[in-house]
Amino acid sequence: MGGSPLPRSLAGSLPDRPFEKRFGVQKSLAANDGHQRRVLVVDDEKLIADSVATILNRSGFTAIATYSGTDALESIQEKCPDIIVSDVVMPDFNGIQLAKAVRSLCPGARIVLFSGNVDTASLLDDASVEGYFFEILAKPIHPVELLKALKS
Repeated sequence: MGGSPLPRSLAGSLPDRPFEKRFGVQKSLAANDGHQRRVLVVDDEKLIADSVATILNRSGFTAIATYSGTDALESIQEKCPDIIVSDVVMPDFNGIQLAKAVRSLCPGARIVLFSGNVDTASLLDDASVEGYFFEILAKPIHPVELLKALKS
């Protein structure tokens, strides 16, 4: 990212503002239907969450970063994002628990999970037994691969 400092998370710096205001306005290269796709990035590692949000913002999406499942749920209750990109292993509750909640609150949202933890397979298996199927990407993921996955 060229050594430039990462911007502060919009989610952390603007907690009182509605979701759509935090997402701002800019032209979209990512949306097919004329509106900019809103992405909520969730990872307990702030550097990863901020980096992914920055990459997405620079690539035609409007993304904000949150650092826990709890913060993510607060954001989606204000307004559902188009896409959720979430880590699986987080301390407050895992990304699969978050994805299940998102599925019921925002049935139209696309959910993409990413993880660098081998234990994730068993969590995904448990979710599939319950009828939940989620996209999963391996961590670390190259930005080009992430963008390719989200634009498909």
